[in-house]
Amino acid sequence: MRPVAFSNPGKFFRGNIHTHCDASDGKLDVAEVCRRYKAQGYDFLALTDHFVGAFDYPITDTRPFRDADFTTLIGAELHSGAMSNGELWHILAVGLPFDFAPSNSPEFYPIKDQETGAEIAQRAVDAGAYVAIAHPEWSGLSEADMASILAAHGVEIYNHGCEVECDRASGLHAADLLARTGKQVSFVATDDAHFAHGNLDAFGGWTMVRAEENTPEALLAALKAGAMYATTGPDFHDIEVTDTHVNVKCSAVAGVILQGDNVSTSGAFEPSMTGASLEIGRLQSSPWLRVTLIDAAGKKAWSNPIWR
Repeated sequence: MRPVAFSNPGKFFRGNIHTHCDASDGKLDVAEVCRRYKAQGYDFLALTDHFVGAFDYPITDTRPFRDADFTTLIGAELHSGAMSNGELWHILAVGLPFDFAPSNSPEFYPIKDQETGAEIAQRAVDAGAYVAIAHPEWSGLSEADMASILAAHGVEIYNHGCEVECDRASGLHAADLLARTGKQVSFVATDDAHFAHGNLDAFGGWTMVRAEENTPEALLAALKAGAMYATTGPDFHDIEVTDTHVNVKCSAVAGVILQGDNVSTSGAFEPSMTGASLEIGRLQSSPWLRVTLIDAAGKKAWSNPIWR
């Protein structure tokens, strides 16, 4: 069995689906943000400005910056309702229509009589968006918070802006908790770039999406299907699951790790490996498996959970 990221037709396109410009609290205008991502070799970008009243609920129009080699997805970072810790929800929505109705979220704090996080996430999904829970570690999400967002397609398991600014980049623990409840979510790695520190908070985490063409429609369909992997550097080339092993092909790495729904792991660690055959062994009882790559510089890539 091969996951859809490696069995679907098409090829991988590199993109960032969480970014900000000066339509909200980013430092650069939309044209310059798009120019920088294209110049860095990205195939696509979603500008996801903060959907709050303080910025007049922006859904930034990036369509003028599309061309034959670079495309954009329309999105926003949605905010509404309080998490368990009393902070406002942050929910990534990519593929939003421009007429998506504003929530009652005037500022970056929750107020009475506004939608819950679960409600605005569901409304975004109903409007056609791919929805991911943003930066769980930075947000301080509880297990109950995570479980409440029933409509989410995915989880940010790496957020480069949070890595740079406060060393709270990971969403893996939160995503594993969701998987243990049976929730089948995909993984994305993002920049969440504001260009507040030059380029330091940009070009550090991206999502490789397998699609037949680099168009908004094809990319959005692939995201919803889970045909992608998340990375800060290494590349997956193939994953095959047999009854006893997970066979991985990849760019040159120093470690390949197989994990699942228990404390057991299976790994291979050698210089400049371009593949590994990992024994499932004690993970045989796990309903899902996932693979991590680690290169010689410590950069990582993560497969989506593979449901067996």
